[in-house]
Amino acid sequence: RMHRATGDQTGALQAAQKGQAANVQSHWPALLALQLLAGSNMTGAEPVILRYLEGPQAKPEVRIGYARALVELGRTDEAMAQLNLLTTQQPDYAEGWLVKGALLADLQRDTEANQALNRYLKMIGAEDGTTSLERRSGADQARLILARVAERNKRYSEAEQQLQAVQSPDQVLSVQSRRANILARQGRMAEARQAIRSVPELQPDDARAKLAAEAQLLRDNGMTKQAYQLLSDALKSDPDDESLLYDTAMAAERAERFDDMERLLRRMIELNPKAANAYNALGYSMADRAVRLPEAKQLIEKAVQLSPDDHYIQDSLGWVEFRMGNLAQARQLLESAYKQRPDAEIAAHLGEVLWVMGEQDAARTAWRDSLRLDPDNETLNQTLKRLKVERP
Repeated sequence: RMHRATGDQTGALQAAQKGQAANVQSHWPALLALQLLAGSNMTGAEPVILRYLEGPQAKPEVRIGYARALVELGRTDEAMAQLNLLTTQQPDYAEGWLVKGALLADLQRDTEANQALNRYLKMIGAEDGTTSLERRSGADQARLILARVAERNKRYSEAEQQLQAVQSPDQVLSVQSRRANILARQGRMAEARQAIRSVPELQPDDARAKLAAEAQLLRDNGMTKQAYQLLSDALKSDPDDESLLYDTAMAAERAERFDDMERLLRRMIELNPKAANAYNALGYSMADRAVRLPEAKQLIEKAVQLSPDDHYIQDSLGWVEFRMGNLAQARQLLESAYKQRPDAEIAAHLGEVLWVMGEQDAARTAWRDSLRLDPDNETLNQTLKRLKVERP
């Protein structure tokens, strides 16, 4: 852990390997390897985890941690396999059903998600209200996911029942945000916005959280101009807040207010010359619109210098190379970024590069990966529409 804390990932991995050699049944080396895998995708850490999980006394917490790391790495099929194994081998371990249900919901396998999450609630006694305090947060998480699934399937009364059962005061904004989405789906946007605004502000950051939730509600329902106006008005009272500048700039881009977006991001760079996300966002927007491409590349390269291991910035660099006609370089960069972090947007970009290079089967494979990672990915849908390609 000391090696890892000082940035010596290799030393940390060697320590985990030595620890496992000393005692293969100890879960501590596997936990350290999990941190290395999830934090930096060190491939050498994975054999340590797998060797521990092969043991007869492997703790379920390690398998869940491994499944979560696989999800973060975009390897959802492997994550599901681990969770299926856990719930088969240890069906009485409640948290396994919670994590499995959450992943099933993310994959929009709604019937299975409902079954897993309701089984979890029954196992911890949540149905009769006897769940212990330490498991209440898990029950609330399950209820919120069940509400999201019900909302997605337009079972609004069922969603409301789940939301009413959420008990934690910390989840008030989450509950009201879900209620707001339900109201918005029914065309009741004014009530939806009021549902979020009515949440009490008990902590210093609550006002900002409510602002972000309302802006997200507007964006999710196609009201991009209203989202930009909301954030722009808030920015007037705190014009140098970096986080708010960035959020407002991204809202401006969605509303196609590109001059405003550029002004806000350049102000952010002026305040913080090391703001890699601002350089990247500005360069990517230019590249995506195919304007001022040399400048776009310079901005993204600056972002790379500031954050060399960020796979999203590598994706932007690949995208600007594609826009400049450098197909081989674009492909190399995007394939490398996708290998580091399988992501729906990177897969969508990689698919377009392959399509233009004439490798249509490989492009469809990349787009299928994008769909698997995020069935509603906006970049993928726009790409397929622009290229007049059916969803693979």
